[in-house]
Amino acid sequence: MTTSVEGWLDGYREAWVRRDAAAAAELFTDDATYQEEPYAAPFAGSDGIATYWSEVTATQSDIEVRFGTPLVAGNRVAVEWWTTLVNDGAEVTLAGSFMLRFADDGRCAELREYWHAGGGRREPPDAWGR
Repeated sequence: MTTSVEGWLDGYREAWVRRDAAAAAELFTDDATYQEEPYAAPFAGSDGIATYWSEVTATQSDIEVRFGTPLVAGNRVAVEWWTTLVNDGAEVTLAGSFMLRFADDGRCAELREYWHAGGGRREPPDAWGR
């Protein structure tokens, strides 16, 4: 599954860099959930995910996305991500983790993310992503 996970992550990266909500939604099953905040209701279904993506990326530009080495256990994956971008004219660094569950067809059925934002463009620490 590692190869298909890496392909999925590449697709996610490309969708974010291009701010392509439709391409992002295609990475998820029709009934997928996308939990962006632990205490909020998840975005549900590919339509809900596309709407979320459209809104959250609307003010972003100059986006660079990196992923660490994914940890794969069956259909579950944990992976760190590191993103720098410009949001509303301000440089920002986002560092986070995805907890993913994949369907048999290779699309994501569940995404939970935990992330932090910092001002400016920062490089990840030396041990990041391993």
